[in-house]
Amino acid sequence: MEDPLLTVIGAGQSGLSTAHASSRRGVRALVLEAAEHPGGSWPHYYDGLTLFSPARFSSLPGPPMPGDPDRYPHRDEVVDYLRDYAARLDADLRCGERVDRVVRDGDGFVLTLADGSRIRSRAVVSATGGFARPHRPRLPGLDGFTGTVLHAAEYRSPEPFAGQRIVVVGGGNSGVQIAAELAGTARVTLATRAPVAWAEQRPLGRDVHWWLVRSGLDAAPLGRLWERAPVLVNDDGRYRSAFATGNPDRREMFTRLDGDKVTWADGTVEKADTVLLATGYRPALDHLAPTGALDAAGRPLHRGGISTTVPGLGYVGLEFQRAFASATLRGVGRDARRVVRRLLP
Repeated sequence: MEDPLLTVIGAGQSGLSTAHASSRRGVRALVLEAAEHPGGSWPHYYDGLTLFSPARFSSLPGPPMPGDPDRYPHRDEVVDYLRDYAARLDADLRCGERVDRVVRDGDGFVLTLADGSRIRSRAVVSATGGFARPHRPRLPGLDGFTGTVLHAAEYRSPEPFAGQRIVVVGGGNSGVQIAAELAGTARVTLATRAPVAWAEQRPLGRDVHWWLVRSGLDAAPLGRLWERAPVLVNDDGRYRSAFATGNPDRREMFTRLDGDKVTWADGTVEKADTVLLATGYRPALDHLAPTGALDAAGRPLHRGGISTTVPGLGYVGLEFQRAFASATLRGVGRDARRVVRRLLP
C-alpha cells in the first residue's frame, strides 16, 4: 500500500476534524485510533455530563449535530454524533491501532504501532487532544489519604457514593456539575483556591457562545492571555441555586489531608470518605518523545499547532492551542484547517 501523505493520531473530535480538513484538500488521511471505536474521550466521561454550549455551537465542520440546535446535548448524544461523523468521513480510519512511537526519518516519519508494525508517512498530526491524561495535582497528604481518591475521569454516576462525605477539588464546569450531581445523594464540598467565577449562560437572552462567536473572541489568537484568564462556569441559575442550599457548599482549599481527615483553612477538621479531583487533564504525547518535539516537561513545542522543532509535525486539540475555543467541539475544526494547510500546501 502506498505510504499516506498525512497520518492522524487519534479519532476523537480533533482527529476527525483533521481528517475532514485533509479530505477537503484532496488528501485521504490515515487515522489511527487506539480504542475500538472513534470518539476520543467522550465515551469515558461521567454519565450525567451535559454540554455548556448548545448544539449549534457544538458541531464539527460539515454535518451538524442533529436535533434542536438550541438544546444542550448530553454525553451520549455527542458520542453518537462523533461515531456517525466518522462513518461519513473520506478517510482510512483504523481503530484498535495504538501508536507507540514516532520518529523522524528522512523527509517523513515512521510510526511504530503497539503490534510492532510500522507505517511511513510524509506528515503527522498528533490529535490525541488535551484530555487524555488525567492531572493529579500535588496536594498535602493526598498520597496518604485512606479514603477513596479518584479523578473525574473515573467518575460515572452518584449512586455508589450515597451517604458519603465527599470533597470535590476544582472549580471549573466539570467540578461544579459533578458536585451538584453528587449532592443529591451525599454531603459535598467543592474545594477551590478562589471563589467560583460564575458566568451568565444566556446574557440578554442569547447563549454566551453566541456572543463569543459574534464578537470574534472565540477565535481570537490571544495565545497565553487565554491561559491566564480565570476559569468561568457557565450557569443558567441552576448551579448557583444548588450551592445556595448549602449542599454542595464551596470552601477555600483544605490545608491538608491526614488519614481519613481533612483540615480546612479555618482549622476545622472532619472525616471525609472520598476526594474527587476535577483538576483537568494534560496532553498524552509520549509517542512523540523520540522526535525532539517536546520540552523537558513533555509539553509540545509549537506555534499555533505547528511544531517549531520537527518539520512536518502538527497538533490539533491542544487547550488554548491558538484560541479560547481550540480544544472544544466548535473550535477544533478551525485549528485543523489551519494546521492541514501548513502541512499539505
